[in-house]
Parts: sequence; structure tokens; C-alpha cells
Amino acid sequence: MASERATFGAGCFWGVEEAFRCMDGVLSTEVGYSGGDTENPTYEQVCRHDTGHAEVVRVEYDPQKLGYEDLLAKFFEIHDPTQVNRQGPDIGDQYRSVIFYHSDAQRETAEAMKAEIDASRRYPRPIATQIEPAPAFWRAEEYHQQYIMKRGGGGCHR
Repeated sequence: MASERATFGAGCFWGVEEAFRCMDGVLSTEVGYSGGDTENPTYEQVCRHDTGHAEVVRVEYDPQKLGYEDLLAKFFEIHDPTQVNRQGPDIGDQYRSVIFYHSDAQRETAEAMKAEIDASRRYPRPIATQIEPAPAFWRAEEYHQQYIMKRGGGGCHR
């Protein structure tokens, strides 16, 4: 089976990971940092805004069971994509709404869905989600991995 990868930033990565982890067809998830200029950043550095990284979730999925479009639909469902550098009470560039694409097909699909949702007027403000090539992914510290599953409780998202 050939799996595929998708990477999303939609605010605090704990709740984002849990939303994707529970989807049928997702093989694995891991949280980390992407889109900045520091190699192997720590959570503390990212929170100090020293690195430019976003908190992201990397999803490994089976495209025979789950389409990239389904992942994008979940992404747009679990956060407010009109927010710039924030989600709810979480404020900072690490919480930006971003899709890091791994192929031209992912880029095209993400751009089309973003335009479709924007045109639908589903949100009162324009979609602020950034769509960028997938940069290096730095795995977050182990205590962040599957945080909600391990500790219970709700997520950070609506």
C-alpha cells in the first residue's frame, strides 16, 4: 500500500491532531513545527516567536480509503480559517492557518477548495489560510504527541 502525506497548521496542534487521528483511513499522525527558519526548534522557542514556525500536524493516510479532499474538508471544519495568527484565545504566528502541500496536485486541490469556500460566503471574512510548499518538518517533543488521546479532555477547537 502506498501512503500519502499531508501537513496542516490550524492553531494548537493538540486538537488538530486528534481530529485527523480519528478519521478512517489515517494511518498515523504526528505534531511538530514547520515553516520557520530554525533547525530543530523547541516548543519554547516557537512560543517565543523566535523561529517563525507554525504548530502543524503531519498526517500519513491511505489514499485508497481517504481522499486529500476529505482531509481538507476536515481542516476547514475544525478551525476558523479567516483568523490571522490566532485561533480562539491562542495568539501568535505559530497558530496561523496554513496548508503545506507535498505535490502540485495537493496545491491545486487546496487552492480550489479555498476559493470555493471563500466564494460560498460560509465565513463573514475572507479565508486567510496560507498555501505553501511543505518545508522541513521538525517533530515536536514527545509529550505533545497524541496529547488529547493520552490525557483525555477536549481540544482547542470549535
